[in-house]
Amino acid sequence: MSSSTPFAGLPDDARALLRAIGPRWGRDIRANSDWVKALYQPLLAVAPRDGVAIERDVAYGTHPRQRLDVFRPTAPRADGAVVVFVHGGAFVRGDKRTTEEIYDNVLLWFARQGLLGLNIEYRLAPEARHPNGAEDVALAMAWAAANVGRVDGNAQRIFLIGHSAGGTHVATYACDPALRHRGGDAAAAVLISARLRADRLPENPNAANVGAYFGDDAGADDAASPVTHAGCCTIPTMIVIAEFENPLLDVYGLEFAHRLAVAQRRAPRLLFMRQHNHMSIMAHFNTDEDRLGREILDFFASVT
Repeated sequence: MSSSTPFAGLPDDARALLRAIGPRWGRDIRANSDWVKALYQPLLAVAPRDGVAIERDVAYGTHPRQRLDVFRPTAPRADGAVVVFVHGGAFVRGDKRTTEEIYDNVLLWFARQGLLGLNIEYRLAPEARHPNGAEDVALAMAWAAANVGRVDGNAQRIFLIGHSAGGTHVATYACDPALRHRGGDAAAAVLISARLRADRLPENPNAANVGAYFGDDAGADDAASPVTHAGCCTIPTMIVIAEFENPLLDVYGLEFAHRLAVAQRRAPRLLFMRQHNHMSIMAHFNTDEDRLGREILDFFASVT
């Protein structure tokens, strides 16, 4: 049963705890993230996954982390739409499966709607520095464009979703004019709780990780930030923010949307997920709550 109610499908005590975590999210991001994952684990473990075949750890490059999982629907959509998902992890950590269920749940939901799903991993800082994350996205997208036709996918309908640091890499791929592949193989992009400005402010608990990825010269952060290049974005873009974000990510999401609107003379699709936090905004996929998924599908349908 589908619902737009936040945390639908969870037991009452879990919903109450998630509501309590929200206002204090930024005080201890790592601990609160672990709580959210634990609260969703039992629900996701029994969530539907019928009609989806999964192929793990397909190489799209030569590095050990340049791997992707393929989620193939047994009943694909007529338009062959493909969704490529890029996980978060504050640039220095994270995997395409941060738990046994997350982020499989995201691609399972989309595959159950008939879309071919690709869940990618990428190189991490400090080994990988800006713009290596975006370069890995470009490499994965090129792989997708060359290969999805073999499994009922349409290379002209590849949609890209990035969460948190993954959203940084997606936005850089889509917008930065210094990258020759800018937007290349994507029909559209969705930026969910993305870090769209590199900052090392005291209120940013991940400031050290920003430095690990963007380098030692903080003076170069503005030039490297996706928000600086929002006006150069060449593909339709949707921005999604949670009510309870890592400090300033919601502000940067709004800033990005404004700059994009000014450049394009039209407001982009913007969604505010009430009661959700930086992790639950992804953890709730493939549960009874499907508002975000349905909004994204509607956005995809609007892209001609």
